[in-house]
Amino acid sequence: MKINILELPEEGLALDVKELLEIAGYKLDREVAATLRISKVAERLELRGRLDTGVILQCSRCLKEFSVDVEADFSVEYHPISMLRTEEEHELRKDEIDIDFYTEDTFDIDELLKEQVILNIPMKPLCNPNCKGICPHCGRDLNKGLCGCETKEIDPRLLALKKLLKN
Repeated sequence: MKINILELPEEGLALDVKELLEIAGYKLDREVAATLRISKVAERLELRGRLDTGVILQCSRCLKEFSVDVEADFSVEYHPISMLRTEEEHELRKDEIDIDFYTEDTFDIDELLKEQVILNIPMKPLCNPNCKGICPHCGRDLNKGLCGCETKEIDPRLLALKKLLKN
């Protein structure tokens, strides 16, 4: 959904959005529902909102797919790209983390929602906090039971000491 920046009313704009988005590398299991408040202050856009959706992820321990709810409150400022300094390197300050830039007179809400979904996906997705993962030797799912593999491993740095015990 595109918003024409030049046509935004002075009092701002409130939106309820329900979009089925496609995000590269991710599968959503339902549409993204969001409430947004867009305000224009001079050339700057202030967006505040909340989104809710579900993403299908792969557990980082057992590799099973599972669905996780993604809910987030966000606040982002957009400035015209012309305000960006021309210096090659710029250290990002803490107060600049939620600032982005727009280039045209239209603003794409879908891109903002995609960005916020990605930013709120867990870095290490787990199907269950107590997930036991898979056996590193046979690949059996340890959540379903033990695999029977020999679990007694000797640290390779101590193998030389084991040879001394045999003598």
